[in-house]
Amino acid sequence: MKKQLFLVLSLAISGFVFGQDIETMHPTKASREYRKYRETISIPTYSLTKVQSIIKKIKADQDDNHRLSEKEYAALTLEQKFTFTMIHGEDATQNCDAPMGIVDEEKKIFSYIPSAFGDEITWSDRQRDFLVKNRSKVIPLVRATLKLRKRAGVNLKNAILEMNAVELIPDLITVYKYKNKDHDILTVLMLLMKEGKYGEFEKSTSFTKLYGEDANYKAYLQANSANQKLIMDRAMAFYKSKK
Repeated sequence: MKKQLFLVLSLAISGFVFGQDIETMHPTKASREYRKYRETISIPTYSLTKVQSIIKKIKADQDDNHRLSEKEYAALTLEQKFTFTMIHGEDATQNCDAPMGIVDEEKKIFSYIPSAFGDEITWSDRQRDFLVKNRSKVIPLVRATLKLRKRAGVNLKNAILEMNAVELIPDLITVYKYKNKDHDILTVLMLLMKEGKYGEFEKSTSFTKLYGEDANYKAYLQANSANQKLIMDRAMAFYKSKK
């Protein structure tokens, strides 16, 4: 009896692992390339060379954070602080697990987006405060960078969510339509609607699947043309309702 039970458990466990392998451990080249695309940042041009030079001189503290001194940070202009924040996270995090690949990642619209600088670096409190407290001046800088680069890097997406920048919905849609490739833009649109408690979205099947009680961070929608259009149409309706 014990041998039979052990055999059943072994098969169940191996079946689970095999299922996980199929789902997350053997992505195609296209999926691997899309993962890199999702994690790429958009680099602003404002005082870029100067800011990069400043960052190179930062030394890690005892917690492996890479922060500017208060004096050096205060000396930066608003545009320089924007570039600094967009290309450098000051704080180290404790999460060192590398994310697994996902099969058909390029065909999915996920419920959440990757963090701005991977799983080991994040913005410090003062960087987040900078974005929120200066949102009226930062939003035009984000808009200009979106227009220049013709894409929304993961850093810009996280900044938009940090500021709850509903004003940038049309800009995001324009960038998305340029190649219809970066499905995380659609995720940002949905997260803005979620944060804004937009009724038309909250009562949708998409919301239930992605953010309902039984949903988890791995939830996704298929990135077909119907879902793409639906998300953009809802987001524009939400944007117009806020004007």
